[in-house]
Amino acid sequence: MTQTDRDAENGRDREKDREKEQRGVKRPIVPAAVPEPLQEQIQANFIVVIHPGSKTLRMGRATDTLPITVPHVIARRHTQPGQRRYEDQCLLREGLNSAESNEQRQNGLKMVDQVIWSKKMSNGVRRTPVSAEQARLYNRQIRPAVLDPNSKVNWTNTTHQPEYLVGEEALYVNPADCYSIHWPICRGHLNIHSGPGGSLTAALADLETIWSHALQKLLEIPLKDLKYYRCILLIPDICNRQHVKEVVNMLLVKMGFSAVVVHQESVCVTFGSGLSSACVVDVGDQKTSVCCVEDGVSHRSSRLCLAYGGSDVTRCFFWLMQRAGFPYRECQLSNKLDCMLLQQLKESFCHLDQVTSDISGLQDHEFRTRFPDSPVLLYQLRLGDEKLQWWFSACLLIDICIVLCKMTSLLHRSQGDAEDPHDEHFLLTTQSKQDQSSKATTDRKLFPKPAGFEGESNMCDPSEKGNLTQDLDLGHAQAECLVGGADAEETSSALLSRKTAMTQFEGRALGVDKAILHSIDSCASDETKRKMYSSVLLVGGGLLFHGAQEFLQHRILNKMPPSFRCLVENVDVITRPKDMDPRVIAWKGGAVLACLDTTQELWIHQREWQRFGVRMLRERAAFVW
Repeated sequence: MTQTDRDAENGRDREKDREKEQRGVKRPIVPAAVPEPLQEQIQANFIVVIHPGSKTLRMGRATDTLPITVPHVIARRHTQPGQRRYEDQCLLREGLNSAESNEQRQNGLKMVDQVIWSKKMSNGVRRTPVSAEQARLYNRQIRPAVLDPNSKVNWTNTTHQPEYLVGEEALYVNPADCYSIHWPICRGHLNIHSGPGGSLTAALADLETIWSHALQKLLEIPLKDLKYYRCILLIPDICNRQHVKEVVNMLLVKMGFSAVVVHQESVCVTFGSGLSSACVVDVGDQKTSVCCVEDGVSHRSSRLCLAYGGSDVTRCFFWLMQRAGFPYRECQLSNKLDCMLLQQLKESFCHLDQVTSDISGLQDHEFRTRFPDSPVLLYQLRLGDEKLQWWFSACLLIDICIVLCKMTSLLHRSQGDAEDPHDEHFLLTTQSKQDQSSKATTDRKLFPKPAGFEGESNMCDPSEKGNLTQDLDLGHAQAECLVGGADAEETSSALLSRKTAMTQFEGRALGVDKAILHSIDSCASDETKRKMYSSVLLVGGGLLFHGAQEFLQHRILNKMPPSFRCLVENVDVITRPKDMDPRVIAWKGGAVLACLDTTQELWIHQREWQRFGVRMLRERAAFVW
């Protein structure tokens, strides 16, 4: 076909198209080809997941099977000669040695003895009462046996006078060396106190040093390459917003990560365990948090934080062993190496097998001490019910001065931030004004005023003014509950009653089982409560004891409201989902989060942070900031 023939054929096709258009038959319009925006491909091995704890730092790439685990401690060399040595305490708490605290402890121990002796064994026979005096008489006669004159454990070498030491090296710094010991996180918050190194700037500097050391030495990531990496930061459900803001600024501006995602520990726990809904109970070293999570959302009104954890249990067990004549008489709670030994003894000896255990009476044990510049010593130890008493003692808070310490914390409204003008206060204020405006508009439409009364519209009786104030207060209460994630269909009276029920426990001492019940009870619907009772997820390293699962399940069943016993088929307490270590489940959930498609909307980039600051947390966080 020649070129002339092709042109003629094209002309005939155009004429046919024109005829179709004239008859009303239109051909489909092909949209112009618009190039799609190139979506950035994020590789999981360039995402670092950081889960900072009060005692332990867990960090790793999102592609790692397990994170690296580092004691969250730093030793800093003194900058001036003759500077006083300072050390943050591991087990000691303020007010524990007061006369009132000691009296409460002794009275509580008597109650614990009665509770233990009243329990029956599986054959129905009551336990044989064991007096602490029997164990004390035996243990006081014990003298240690030398197993090896050389423990082969050395103090950290400081001859080259490093500016700082991190992790295990910091724990084994000789007290005679010129170093101070700091734990930058205490009970889930930055360790701010009036002593040396207790300022916000110092705590952030310690965090930056520890995390930078872990990145370089353990993950082998040069700090100059952090601009190619992103970070997922896990934070407590009840957190100090100012502290979170400063830590995010440290990660993006000072350390140089290219982007950051901030998410809650409880939600990441459900991601790591593969559960869609659960009442998450995270028992850490210095705090215990309880929160109900449903479909990746943490119910704000269900969040509780208890100011005790595994270290408080360790201290309680030490006092029980002292009552039984603990043969290692040089043991001191102020010595960090002794604290590590007590932690090991607690994990080895303690149990919660109260329901099925037939072990009764005195039992013989042995343990070894292995310290630097000391021989390896073997001690014999005879214990009775102390191995079980620790739980009841902790529940009765014998070892905690409840008068001087605020034990239970709830989530409160933010105090506001000067850098975030559209914060929660702004939203509540505008919401209240919009509600009042819409209500006034509706009233004018439904109840129009007669002519001649326009001038009296601004006049009202003082009693009516008081009612108006009450309505406004109720509106704020409703708004607060609404922001807290309550069901919109729930009545205001139910919202206020639930809020009052939760608030009455603030500052009081709650056991873990009671905290779980109150957290679940704060959920809006019965269906949600049923889900939570059916899936109680116990994570963290504070309750790694034999029988903890059955014991907690038994206590929840006995104390749950009777109305739910017929609705809940089974109260399931899960301690090792997918046979994973419960201490790393939250970190594992952060690694799962890094691979989700929806996470792409949560990244806060460095340039965005430098321009907008804390407002990006409100825009990008997956929870109500």
